[in-house]
Amino acid sequence: MMPRKILLAILAVIAIICLLIFLPRREQVTMGTYQHNEGTVFGTIYHAKYLYDKDLQAEIEEELQKVDASLSMFNPKSTISRINRNETDEVDEMLSEVLQLSFKIFKATDGAFDPTVAPLVNAWGFGFKEGLFPDQAKVDSLLAFVGLSHIRLNGNKLMKDNPNIILDFSAIAKGYGVDRVAQVLRSHYIENFMIEIGGEIVTGGVNEKGEPWRIGINKPDDDSTSTNTELQEVIKLSGKAIATSGNYRRFYIKDGRKIAHTINPKTGYPAQQDILSSTVIAPTCAEADAFATAFMVLGTKGAKRVLEKQPQLETYFITNGQ
Repeated sequence: MMPRKILLAILAVIAIICLLIFLPRREQVTMGTYQHNEGTVFGTIYHAKYLYDKDLQAEIEEELQKVDASLSMFNPKSTISRINRNETDEVDEMLSEVLQLSFKIFKATDGAFDPTVAPLVNAWGFGFKEGLFPDQAKVDSLLAFVGLSHIRLNGNKLMKDNPNIILDFSAIAKGYGVDRVAQVLRSHYIENFMIEIGGEIVTGGVNEKGEPWRIGINKPDDDSTSTNTELQEVIKLSGKAIATSGNYRRFYIKDGRKIAHTINPKTGYPAQQDILSSTVIAPTCAEADAFATAFMVLGTKGAKRVLEKQPQLETYFITNGQ
């Protein structure tokens, strides 16, 4: 007969094995270490930090490549590039999701967020095609093709009122990409993470110090080289997304005028408002990304009117008066 001490030791080992096998997955993930991933996507850099026992960089980049293949205007083979060239009218799952969200935000912002502004963005020299400084006649001619109300989804078909309409999802694609990576992490029951693509961020749980994630907001100095990274504010964030839009990074000077990259879809000209930097905190990064851009167009007065009907949003504006 087996000695009692040996029997108890074997039973203890069996008990530990069973505990590990049947322990809920959510509790198991806390046994990992914080993984740190970095790479390039959408012409910028992404960072991912998450508490897990495996490195998921391959899965993260696979998901980001899917977003690029759907939404990137700089990828000539992407779905949106082919739609812009009228080579197809079929949308994929990601493009359909982004379009449906775009319709909602277009309506909520009275057209201040509008992906069909692409021809004007290009004309002012900020899009995926270089253009010349446009005159009033050129602006007026391009405005005829601007307005998300000129397109619609019919199942998986995108219908245009005019074949010259093109779409640019630069103001929402990075945020959407961050959301998709967050979905990948959550599919592994990861609760503590931070995903960032070009300043658009989704957070969950806590950082390596066991504290909410600390997100810095840059001081809006005119610095097109992005070398000045002085912080205006640091926000503690957990379980939400954040995005910032500002005209103090992407601009150029022509004939003594500062030309900023945010184009007003209604006037066809660069937005000239009191907001220098628009930061939005939202449930999803796609929402935060799009609303941050819309508020740059609307200014503080217009933004306040929108925010009255969007209680899920929090904002931090830096204005001319600060």
